[in-house]
This record gives sequence, structure tokens and C-alpha cells, in this order.
Amino acid sequence: MKVLVTGSNSGFGLLSVLSFARLGHPVVATMRNLDKAGELRAAAAKEGLAIELRRLDVTDEASIAAAIPDPAEFDVVVNNAGFEVQTAIELLDDDLLDRQLDTNVRGPVRVLRRVLAAWRERGSGVVVNVSSIAGLVAVPYGGAYAASKHALEALTEALHYEMKGYGLRFALVEPGRFETAFDGNVVRPDAWERSPYFERAARFRTRLSTFDAGGSTPDPQLVADAIVRAALDPATPLRTLVGPDAQTIASVRAQGSFEQFEAAMRAALDWWE
Repeated sequence: MKVLVTGSNSGFGLLSVLSFARLGHPVVATMRNLDKAGELRAAAAKEGLAIELRRLDVTDEASIAAAIPDPAEFDVVVNNAGFEVQTAIELLDDDLLDRQLDTNVRGPVRVLRRVLAAWRERGSGVVVNVSSIAGLVAVPYGGAYAASKHALEALTEALHYEMKGYGLRFALVEPGRFETAFDGNVVRPDAWERSPYFERAARFRTRLSTFDAGGSTPDPQLVADAIVRAALDPATPLRTLVGPDAQTIASVRAQGSFEQFEAAMRAALDWWE
């Protein structure tokens, strides 16, 4: 199976590309800036992996068309490209919100618009959309990111219904907290550190580490492995939670009302602000 992965310069995208290639699948690794492909190039050269690099910016329709001249070339698309806006909703201006949604929601839709018609005619194709536990549960100061992932989840559910009769399959991978370069791409408003929310948000992020097993976040390769399984195994369910925190949070959320969930999470995090 030939695979295209967006956002492949680091993190889950890079690990997924390597994992597919190590299994013998030809992979096209895409990213906005090919100058950031050094780590991937080195790993591919060292291991002799079948990895091709192409520039693809999910916010640019022309870039997508150039990277995917023939949609029938691919059997699998992994929509991984994305970033996170962190701020209080009060400080979320139109530009930040639009950037968040343009990359994390419109981006995957643009990529899929490029391939779906051809795949429908062909009668096969697999899409793995990389979501997050934030696609199921929002946290303070992460509302924009959660909104983008909630939207991606809704779109993926709709696509599942719309395209299943044509032989296409869709899957969501929902990671919890993992230590990757993703954190280095977090965007915050200029006024964030001067806002009344800044210190409270820092305390909340510290409390979230309560979920880190043994004091450290789990290996991000777990997410790459889940992406590969979702792509290759037709028995994969629509949603796959990855990480002990994601599984715990989703389990607690499913057991009762929002108010019960909030009380349980506040107690678990010892966060009462």
C-alpha cells in the first residue's frame, strides 16, 4: 500500500512514516518546509527506506494539488499536520481562531477533497485522521484546539457514513499527552503572559502531569503504531485512544454526566481553581 502522511517533519508524522516504510510500504512524507526534513532524510538513508519527500501545505490548495498530482497513486492518507493554540477564549482573536481552524479542520478537508472522488470511483482507500483526546474532552485554555479536533471528529464520522458504501474506510487516532516536538509549535497571543489567566493556566498544566505514568509521558511510538494499525487493519474501530491518560479520561467521561466528570477530574488533578 502506498501511503501519504502530512506533517511528517517531526513527532507522530515522522514516526509514522518510518513505521510504514519499515514494513515495506512506499511512503510519501509531506511537510510545509522541506528544510525541516533533516531527521527524516537521515533515518531513511541510514535504513535504506522507500521514503519520498514532497512539499505540502494543508492551507494551500495549489500546494496540495502539486503534491498529489494523481490521487489514485495512494491507498492511504494520514492527516497528521496540525498545531495548537493555547489561550483563554477571552483572548482568542479572529486571526488566531482562523489559523487554528484553517490548519486543523480545513486542512484535512482540502487534502481529502483531492483524493475522495478518485477513490470513490476506484472503490478503495483508507484515511487516518490524527485527532486527540481533546477531540472528545476540552480543557481550560485549550478551547481553540479542542474545537478544531471536535470538528475533525464530526467530519470523520460523517465521512464514515457517506463513503462506506463506496469501499472507503476512515479512522481516528486520539492520543493523550506525549512528549514530541508538537509542544514547540504551540501558538499563544502576544498578551498571554500579561493576562490574568497566565499563572492559573501554568498551574493547570502542571496538574495535568498527574496523569503521566511514572512521572514521564509515554513513548510517542505508541501513536505511530496505532496509526499504522488503523491504516492496515480493516478491523480497526473508528476511534482508537492512545495513552493511559486518554483512556482514563474517556472512560470517566463516558460514565456519567458532565458535572460528574468535572468533579472526578478536579479530584484526580487536585485542581479547584
